[in-house]
Amino acid sequence: MRNSILAASLLALAVASPAAHAFKEGDIIVRAGAITVDPHEDSGEIHAGGAAIPGTKATLDSDTQLGLNFAYMVTDHVGIELLAATPFSHSVGVKGLGALDGKLGEIKHLPPTLSAVYYPMESASAFQPYVGLGINYTWFFDTELTSEAEDAGFTGLDMKDSWGLAYQVGMDYMLTENIMINGQVRYIDIDTKGTTNILGDEVEVDVDVDPFVYMVGLGYKF
Repeated sequence: MRNSILAASLLALAVASPAAHAFKEGDIIVRAGAITVDPHEDSGEIHAGGAAIPGTKATLDSDTQLGLNFAYMVTDHVGIELLAATPFSHSVGVKGLGALDGKLGEIKHLPPTLSAVYYPMESASAFQPYVGLGINYTWFFDTELTSEAEDAGFTGLDMKDSWGLAYQVGMDYMLTENIMINGQVRYIDIDTKGTTNILGDEVEVDVDVDPFVYMVGLGYKF
């Protein structure tokens, strides 16, 4: 019985103790975890030599990397947060081109996002949900065609960088005075134009990438 009472007391203390140590003005928060960019692309028709090719489109796959968040609490309820990550790599494909259908190439990108976040709960709560709104800049780089695409006559691959809004919901739960678990979901407005060439004709396509971005990880409050 005594052991049961002690265990129950320790559990209650573990749950209750973070309540006095949630976020305050001036806190710095660092989070790290797995982050997935899942494109929900809406592709226009592929244009070749200035003419649209009916029934064609571009495709992108998803990728998971190491995600990093750096936040500064301006007040007890409002913070400024920067999202960073190791470079994402995506396969670019084409559809509707008959024998040319399939994987066209590989692209890498970095999507730094600066957001204002709002925590509605009082600082006494260990559970801290939040919402955020920010601006995203997506930098595409290290683009390359597959050997199969080059053999088919494609040359060069370029993706236009993008500016757009980013929307976020997330939550932190304080495990100790300084350590937390975190989960977050973002929707980012990413619009780009892909350009390549085939047999001397310029090929281009407008793509609304518009990914959902999911991250789960741990955080530390300084």
